[in-house]
Amino acid sequence: MSRPASDLEEASVLPPTAGELPSWEVDELPAPPPFGLRNLLKVIGPGAVMAATSIGGGEWLVGPAAAVKYSTSIFLIATASIALQIVFNLEAVRYTLYTGEPIYGGIMRLKPGPRFWAGFYSLLGFFQLGWPALAGSAAATLLGAWMGRMPGAPDQGVQAWVATVLMLACVFILSFGGTVERMLEYFAWTMLGVVFLFLIAVNVAFVPFSHWLQTFRGFFTFSGLPHPIDWGLIGALAATAGSGGIGNLTVTNWVRDKGFGMGSKVGAIPSAIGGHQIPLSHVGKVFEARGENLARWREWMRYVNADQIWVWGLFCFFGMYLNVNLATAIIPAGTDLQGLAAGAYQAQYLKAIWPGFWFLTLFNGFWILFKTQLGNTDILVRTITDALWMSSPTARGLSRGIRAIYYGILVLFSVWGAVVIRSASPFQLFKVLANMAGIVLVISGVQIFIVNRRFLPRAVRPAAWRELGLLVCSGFYAFFAFFVIRDLLRSLSR
Repeated sequence: MSRPASDLEEASVLPPTAGELPSWEVDELPAPPPFGLRNLLKVIGPGAVMAATSIGGGEWLVGPAAAVKYSTSIFLIATASIALQIVFNLEAVRYTLYTGEPIYGGIMRLKPGPRFWAGFYSLLGFFQLGWPALAGSAAATLLGAWMGRMPGAPDQGVQAWVATVLMLACVFILSFGGTVERMLEYFAWTMLGVVFLFLIAVNVAFVPFSHWLQTFRGFFTFSGLPHPIDWGLIGALAATAGSGGIGNLTVTNWVRDKGFGMGSKVGAIPSAIGGHQIPLSHVGKVFEARGENLARWREWMRYVNADQIWVWGLFCFFGMYLNVNLATAIIPAGTDLQGLAAGAYQAQYLKAIWPGFWFLTLFNGFWILFKTQLGNTDILVRTITDALWMSSPTARGLSRGIRAIYYGILVLFSVWGAVVIRSASPFQLFKVLANMAGIVLVISGVQIFIVNRRFLPRAVRPAAWRELGLLVCSGFYAFFAFFVIRDLLRSLSR
């Protein structure tokens, strides 16, 4: 039987304060399945959803463009990005595992309060992900695979319509599956399998082993930044080598919906059709950090580490590595790639070996970009939905509950995307998305540090080196954000 945390006297085993939201109820931490390979395959899933969302524009567009222009000698930036984002993800998930709330719940408990932070992150989410860049890029690759050539200016109208259809397909996919997270997980594993099977096959078949080694060394050595340098491109590489910004925060929503730790006590966002009626609480539940609960906590952390390090982290690394390895093997060094040029080069090169590779290469690019558009759509809608659900009694009073909020925002976002896709090129939209992600990581890394220190009992707080890793993550992205913003201001003043 759960009870209010404020009624308990043993503050050392419970959160010392609840901040700007109501206090949590106290319950027992559910026991995870015994840790082993079979249960591991059943339990993990948020990392796969996150990986399917992460391996997209950064790996297929930005990574190859940066590698061909500057060589792989700068790709320690990508390795450091993924490593720092692993630390970021784990510390964000730590809060969710203990409270059942997504990390946004912890952030909204900070001053000046939930309404401010709900509006702030809804706005940041919109500026980062409210641009259908990947739908437009996916439409271009699909058209190119079908037509036998990359679409040009005369094809822009058709491309916009195809992008609109793809956005509607995202709405359709997100409407089934019991819970939204479950449907995303089904698609994530399938798409990751298709994408990596193709990437491994073409790399093994057409890239010499010596080049594999040269590329690999580039991910673990650093010879300095070249001059002159496109800071917008390098900043985008740093942010999108992993998930980038809002995507990193949203893994905690998927962890809750999957039922990790105390997430199983608070419910999930149901799908529109066939959705389970799981009541989603707007306030989480916590447990007394002692005895059997701590033993269970350590087991849950083993699952979280496996999900984030060995699923998300490795998929991100090898997704970037395989795309960059192929691009640098077949595209002339120093080429200034824009938009879908990397994919077009690869498709043209492989087509000379066998005509069918034109379709297969671009169709693989389509899946990379479409699956990321699908994940980003859920990330944006989920961010705004959870922010409203936790901060607004009016939103919680809607007759159809959180489902009405989620799908209402999803429809509005899709209509907006259908309009804005006709106003700018997908690549320019993607550069906005990528560099906003770095700014999100700067701000939220510091906030997660504060949230875990303030709201978690000492026994489940992170070690000092993990806290330091969070602050290093924020500083790392602040470095790139400074130069990106500086160059932007200089270009505006000319």
